[in-house]
Amino acid sequence: MSSDFSHVLFICTGNYYRSRFAEYVFNYHAIRTQPALPWRAFSRGLAIDQVSPGAGHLSPFTLQALSDKGIDAAAYRPPIALGEQDLALAGRVIALKHAEHHPLMGKKFPHWQDRIEYWHVHDIDYAHPDQALPEIESLVAALLAALTAEQTG
Repeated sequence: MSSDFSHVLFICTGNYYRSRFAEYVFNYHAIRTQPALPWRAFSRGLAIDQVSPGAGHLSPFTLQALSDKGIDAAAYRPPIALGEQDLALAGRVIALKHAEHHPLMGKKFPHWQDRIEYWHVHDIDYAHPDQALPEIESLVAALLAALTAEQTG
């Protein structure tokens, strides 16, 4: 990852659906902000072993939503597990759902558990992608606006 940028880290359970959508949407818009925002996003998962074997590298719902928005996800990668180095690198860390990820952070990274931001976006078992992905997009837009305001003073 380039040290020319500050980094936002999006965390979800499998790094397959929500966090990846947030990452792609954030980077797409950060590059297009005028002036370009000196932030880039990356994403990780707290329990990537929960992604079904053979499910592919990226949720088909994420791929479709990105495609519908004209965001290229052709170079997507497999899910990556969250590590201590990821948390240390990021200037801002956001987990996608407090109720789901706060306990997992407590088990895996207890000293980070209360140092990160939590959103409240349900996974696919509680909210259809038609609801969850626009919610993520709105939260990312608000984050981009806040970072832009910080940059411009």
